[in-house]
Amino acid sequence: MGNIAPERQSGSQDPPSQVQSQSQSMFRPLVAFDFDGTLTTKDSFIAFLWWRSGPAAYAARMLALAPASATYLLDRDRGRLKAAAVRRFLAGMTRAELEAAAQDFAEAHGRALLRPDALRAWRRWQAEGARLVIVTASPETIVSPIARGLGADLLLGTRLAFDDAGRVTGDFDGENCRGPEKVRRLQAVFGEDVHLEAAYGDTDGDREMLALAEEQGMKVFNGT
Repeated sequence: MGNIAPERQSGSQDPPSQVQSQSQSMFRPLVAFDFDGTLTTKDSFIAFLWWRSGPAAYAARMLALAPASATYLLDRDRGRLKAAAVRRFLAGMTRAELEAAAQDFAEAHGRALLRPDALRAWRRWQAEGARLVIVTASPETIVSPIARGLGADLLLGTRLAFDDAGRVTGDFDGENCRGPEKVRRLQAVFGEDVHLEAAYGDTDGDREMLALAEEQGMKVFNGT
C-alpha cells in the first residue's frame, strides 16, 4: 500500500464515492468496514478536532459543548451531539480549508491511527479483488484523504452541509451515517438487495450493516 495520504493535488478532491458499473464489478465481492474503532484505534473526528484546535482551544470548546452533552445523556442522539461539535469547531470554514486541513491531518497522523490487524484484513481483501467500502459516522470530508490512501472503492460517511459561499454551516447534508442509515446508504448505491461478503464493525451502530454480510466481524481487531 502507498502512503495513507497521497500528495495533495491542485483543486478539490472528491471522496471515492463512485463505483464501477455492474458489468465490471458483479463478480467482485463487496466488503464493508466501519472506520472509527474498527480500522482505527480511536475516533478520527475527535482526533482531528484536537489536532486542529490544540489542547487549550479544544478543552475550551469541549467545555462550551457541556449543554449539548447533557442533552445527549437524555436523548442519546449522537447525530445532534456531533452537529453541535461541528458548529463549535468547524462552522465558517470553507470547503477548501477543511479539505486542506483533512489532508494535512492524514499526512501527519493517518498511518498511526490504523490498527495493524485491521489493515492486514483490508489488504487481504484488496489482494483478492474485493470492492472495499468504508462506511462511517465520521464526516466524509475528514476521512476522505485516508480512504483515498487506502485505495477504498467507496466512502460513505456523514456529509457536512455547506452554504452558498461554500462554508460549513454546522448542519448535515442528510442523516448521521450510523445504524440503519449505514444500510440505507449502501442500498442507495448497490440496490435494495445489497449483499456483503464481509462487514466489520465495533459498536451497536454497525449491527444493521453487519447483518447484510456472510462474514460478520464484530470487534475482531485488537490493534496488534
